[in-house]
Amino acid sequence: MKVVTNTTPILSLSAINRLSLLNELFGKFYIPCAVHQEIKAKNSLGYSEIDRMDVEIIAVRNKDYLNLLCNELDKGEAEAIVLAKELNADILVIDERLGYKIAQSQQLYPIGTLTILELAKKKNLIECVTPLLDELISKGRWYSKNVRDNFLKQIGEL
Repeated sequence: MKVVTNTTPILSLSAINRLSLLNELFGKFYIPCAVHQEIKAKNSLGYSEIDRMDVEIIAVRNKDYLNLLCNELDKGEAEAIVLAKELNADILVIDERLGYKIAQSQQLYPIGTLTILELAKKKNLIECVTPLLDELISKGRWYSKNVRDNFLKQIGEL
C-alpha cells in the first residue's frame, strides 16, 4: 500500500507521541521534499521523530502540475498531492480542507489525522480515540466542538 502524507498529520501525530501509527498502519510511507523541509525547518514537533520512521522522501517531477496547485495551496500540500498522483498512491493523508477537496477532485483517496486515529482503534493499536483527540486539541490542533463530538459519536465513543 502506498501512502503519502502532508506535514500537518505528521506534526499532529508527533504532538501526541503517535507518529509511529503511520508505520504500524501502512508500513513505509512517502513524503515530498517540501514536507520534509517544513518538518526540518525548526527543531519542533516531528523534527527528530521523522528520522526514526520508515519514510521515503521523494522529489516531485511534474513541475507544471505543482505550479498550478501552488496557486491555491502551500508548497507542502501541493507537493503531497502531486506525489500521490505520481506514485498512484492508495491514500493521501492531509488535513487541510482545501487540499483534501482538491485531492478528492483528482481521484485521490484523502484521509485526515482523525481517520488515522479511527483506523488505529479498529486495528487495536490504540484503545480509545477520545483522550488522544483531546490531547491534540489541548496542544493546539484545532477541531470545533461540533467536529469533535460528531467524530466521536461516529466511532462510538460519545
